[in-house]
Amino acid sequence: MTGKDRTLTALSMQRPDRVPLYIHGINEGPIIGIGRHLTDGLPEPKQFHEMNDLEKMKLLDTLFLIHEEFGVDGFTSFEIGHEKEIDAGHVEDDWGVVYTRNPHGLPVPTGHPLESRLGLDGYEPPAPKQEHLLLLNLARDRFKGKIALFWLMRGVFVLSWRLAGMANLMVQMIEDPEFVHQLAAMTLKFNFQMLDLLVDAGLDVLVIEDDIAQTNAPLISPAHFEEFVNPYNKRLVERAREKGLKVVRHSDGNLWRLLDILLKTGYDGLNPLESHAGMHLKEVKEYCGDRICLLGNIDCIELLPNGSTVEVDAAVKQAIKDAGEGGGLIICSSNSLHPGVNPENCIAMFEATKKYGLYI
Repeated sequence: MTGKDRTLTALSMQRPDRVPLYIHGINEGPIIGIGRHLTDGLPEPKQFHEMNDLEKMKLLDTLFLIHEEFGVDGFTSFEIGHEKEIDAGHVEDDWGVVYTRNPHGLPVPTGHPLESRLGLDGYEPPAPKQEHLLLLNLARDRFKGKIALFWLMRGVFVLSWRLAGMANLMVQMIEDPEFVHQLAAMTLKFNFQMLDLLVDAGLDVLVIEDDIAQTNAPLISPAHFEEFVNPYNKRLVERAREKGLKVVRHSDGNLWRLLDILLKTGYDGLNPLESHAGMHLKEVKEYCGDRICLLGNIDCIELLPNGSTVEVDAAVKQAIKDAGEGGGLIICSSNSLHPGVNPENCIAMFEATKKYGLYI
């Protein structure tokens, strides 16, 4: 099987030739650390915006090479070019949201343009642009159908709170629910438009990235989730599946109180299953592993940064034992391969998946 066939089979709740391997997200440091096993001429680790054009192209080529050389079955793409730099520490996206770069260069939303319905007067939401799909187009041309193409699309909750501010959005759910619905409808319209571009570009798997929980519980009540968030994401799921895509729901945190709602929504997969947040793979498999493909849950908080390669090997073996039976499992980390992970442990995860994941 090709990586694309393997991934789509698992997302269809069938058994491929082996458990697929996936990288949900990866930062510059791990790309460079892993890539040094494969190629020369990589820069010292630094943030992407600090690199010159040659360094950026080398980093991207190395990311592609990692997927090819280690047999990673799915490639993650996302919007690029939709942000403009304000100064060295801040960027603004095309929605008007301002982000402050943290010490690792990751943008944290700190400026919110729509804090009440008064801000909607005269506000013009952006329209998706073909040029923002550059990463997806490059991956499609590089892998030529051999690897499944994933796209990270922000869901209604994340897009809405970035526009209004998280705490404020929660307050508005009580004080001005119609405003919250207006934000949700606006972001859904954008995502529908983006979806059309993605389908034309050859996408295979849509990932609705809509973090809705923290370590112990959801960020909002199940009732508010069902009123303000899930109906809009459900329409996106339905539209994507009508267009022939598989759809994965991504959310960090403890999802147990929302899990039945998510299962009824029609997602094909659930990611990243953070064990530190109570999403233990064996328990989730026993509860719903016959209804939805599980993507995760190799720990990136302690194991991948600080564990040994032997411990990583054992964790992958255990994950496949706990959730691999019958298919419906894709191995990846419990969140991104962030700057703190040990590149050697990432490689150990890749190799162990192929070693223990064969279906006989």
